[in-house]
Amino acid sequence: MTQHQANAEQFQSTTPRATALITGASGGIGEAIARQLAAHGAHLILVARSEGKMQTLAQELSAKHGIQAQVIALDLTRPDAGEVLEREVQARNLKVDILVNNAGFGGFSEFWTQDTGEINRMLAVNIAALTDLTRRFLPAMVAQGRGRVLNVASTAAFMPGPLMAVYYASKAYVLSLSEAVNEELRGTGVSVTALCPGPVETGFQDAASLNESKLLSGSTRMTMLSADEVAKQGVNAMLRGQAVLVAGGINRAQTLLPRLLPRAAVARLIARVQARRSV
Repeated sequence: MTQHQANAEQFQSTTPRATALITGASGGIGEAIARQLAAHGAHLILVARSEGKMQTLAQELSAKHGIQAQVIALDLTRPDAGEVLEREVQARNLKVDILVNNAGFGGFSEFWTQDTGEINRMLAVNIAALTDLTRRFLPAMVAQGRGRVLNVASTAAFMPGPLMAVYYASKAYVLSLSEAVNEELRGTGVSVTALCPGPVETGFQDAASLNESKLLSGSTRMTMLSADEVAKQGVNAMLRGQAVLVAGGINRAQTLLPRLLPRAAVARLIARVQARRSV
């Protein structure tokens, strides 16, 4: 058994005593990850803007699994969101053994017509908050010799995305950062996992106006994984200390496109796949 495998097994065996902080925990993949980790016996710190939804989830999971679940209502687009969250965690005498950076959103339009406020909010959540929180909570994990970070990226991370240019680029950043930091952490007992799902049946599509796109055609919807399945695969990969997990066989095949085709051809292909539906 390698040291990496030993660290993975040791961490999984102590998960019931771990505390997981999950952003974007009020619905979708974030809620599903919270359910998975609660079933593993981990205590939870749920973070999102929707306090009411999280309180309901916290009460349900606490009663069902006998774990402690706390709620912190916070808008991660705030420039000081990381500082505020870290201070609140410390004020509650909590420590973070597992950090799940799940919060994120997209937008569907040509880049030059996209609302600049939407772009800035997307960068604030998808990149700035994720980076800040990872930097804030990693040192304590390294110091104690155990910890996990799960960054929710996307299959979008592997290719350019016309009509969702900023979203795709932000997920490429998440994947690159996760892989690099995970390698830096080798031998520390801490690892970073990038979870890369394709389209998932959540409220993300409505929020990003993706229902205008051919991407969500009938054939694509039939191959979509549920949020529960993505969460299960992602949590298991994280607990193992796996660097990257692309959820779903079809999605794994799609990520190979940039290796098989010229980059310009990939961009044109994605543009056609993602084009607006004709009225």
